[in-house]
Amino acid sequence: PAAASAPVQITYPAVGLDVLVHPLRPDPAGGQSIEPPETMDGYWLSPFGTPGTGSTNTTYVIGHSWEGLDAPFNHLSYAAAPGDELKVVTATGAMTYKVDSVTTYTKSTLKDSPVWTAVPNRLVLISCYTQDLWGKNVAVVASLVPGQ
Repeated sequence: PAAASAPVQITYPAVGLDVLVHPLRPDPAGGQSIEPPETMDGYWLSPFGTPGTGSTNTTYVIGHSWEGLDAPFNHLSYAAAPGDELKVVTATGAMTYKVDSVTTYTKSTLKDSPVWTAVPNRLVLISCYTQDLWGKNVAVVASLVPGQ
């Protein structure tokens, strides 16, 4: 893959997700709760991993699900499935990832879940679970497809 650099766009055709991605540095004073700005874009948690060659940690991208609006991240809750492919575009190139798992967590257990284990070249998309926006999160875990 291309040299590691910040993600700028994610395209996930199976769930109708095509979003710009902005860097977000979580506020350590906020504890374990990470709240992205209230837009329909994606937010890359910059203190963690960066996608591409030389990656040393998981790349995390978070985004809001919306009640009463057809927002891009809403579809992760019911349309994402293992085997799906998605594309991450960075300043140095584009990489393809394949979904390994889709898991729903209660918000209180997400912070202690295995999604936070440092795994190079792994991608995790996190949003609120649309059937329970305040109580649950959905996490889509994907691995880099070599040579794409």
